Amino acid sequence: MQYLVVAYDEQDEDAPKRRMAARDAHLALIAKYKAAGNMKMGAALLDEQGNMVGSTLIVEFETPELLQAWFDEEPYLLQDVWGEVMVTQCKIAPSFVN
Repeated sequence: MQYLVVAYDEQDEDAPKRRMAARDAHLALIAKYKAAGNMKMGAALLDEQGNMVGSTLIVEFETPELLQAWFDEEPYLLQDVWGEVMVTQCKIAPSFVN
């Protein structure tokens, strides 16, 4: 199953610092899941000044439980970077698949 994940960062003044502190671990975990074929696309969400304020990803996991397993180890969740996280099943259009 493919999922669109849209995650907005917490809004407190320390949220950007937590994001930067967790970023290397987040990117390393994304690289691990990308190598396994689970991460299809990702991007940082930016505000009007170009600051990172969230993330969007298209991911693929065989079961909802495997999606949850990623969430259970995701540094942006464990370190209170992401606040609101929305997950919706989706399907990548064939013209976008390599």
